[in-house]
Amino acid sequence: MPILVCGSLAFDTIMVFPDQFRKHILADQIHILNVAFVVPEMRREFGGTGGNIGYNLRLLGEDPLVMATVGLDFGPYAEHFKVLGVSLANVRTLEGQYTAQAFITTDIDDNQITAFHPGAMNRSHVNRVADVRDIGLGIVSPDGKEGMQQHAREFAALGIPFIFDPGQGLPLFSGAELGEIIDLASYLTVNDYEARLLAERTGWSIADIAERVDALVVTMGGEGSIIHADGSTYAIAAAKPTAVVDPTGCGDAYRAGLLHGIAEGWDWQATGNLASVMGAIKIASRGGQNHVVDADLVAARYRDAFGEHPW
Repeated sequence: MPILVCGSLAFDTIMVFPDQFRKHILADQIHILNVAFVVPEMRREFGGTGGNIGYNLRLLGEDPLVMATVGLDFGPYAEHFKVLGVSLANVRTLEGQYTAQAFITTDIDDNQITAFHPGAMNRSHVNRVADVRDIGLGIVSPDGKEGMQQHAREFAALGIPFIFDPGQGLPLFSGAELGEIIDLASYLTVNDYEARLLAERTGWSIADIAERVDALVVTMGGEGSIIHADGSTYAIAAAKPTAVVDPTGCGDAYRAGLLHGIAEGWDWQATGNLASVMGAIKIASRGGQNHVVDADLVAARYRDAFGEHPW
């Protein structure tokens, strides 16, 4: 089943400052702040929610279609996806734009200073779901606000079931705007903080929200996740990781597991279990797209955590 992933493609430039920010920022001088940090350690990662979800779907044996807008600097990312066998047919390069990118500086106390440039992402609405043929399932994940709204409406108009994953884009929307997309979506995924924010913005309780979609998935990090579906609540345990290295992209790996399970027609317990396994595999690697997965590894990790797998 072709899965269309609507979401951002971004570069993450991550720098490490081997000291504490607080030693170099004078609290009483913030109004004239002018400070530079020497960062001897730096790495550049492929990221963005659309990219991370597509990467994990490919590892699971799917042929995801990633829809995004990027800039003229996208070349290295394009080569990365070509090697993986991820289609670039629905990735549009925009003249005069940079690909979305985050510049993150972390100190030794894990405090972060981040600058995010949305670039081409803000014009994601130039892509149209109707231009992609034979889609069976989709996801609207963080992207340009107008694009997220448009793609949700297009999925619904075409009768294509999709997940709404507002993620870090949630604060961009009013309660009414969120309510509209929720009512269009088949499935909704949020973390526990986003669930509370969503309830506050819409004025709906979690139970109210769950009744408006086929499934509401709430992740809780190391405490697992909960799926509200079919009038039931499914408790999904957190699969135990081999190491805890970097949580970046864990939610995206989890969502890829959900999409795969839905596409395969599994029940919600098995689907949530796979999503949990994918998150646990990802957290053991640095960056959103550096972990390596094959069918045997996923099967073994699933059996270790939950017993016999459904495939």
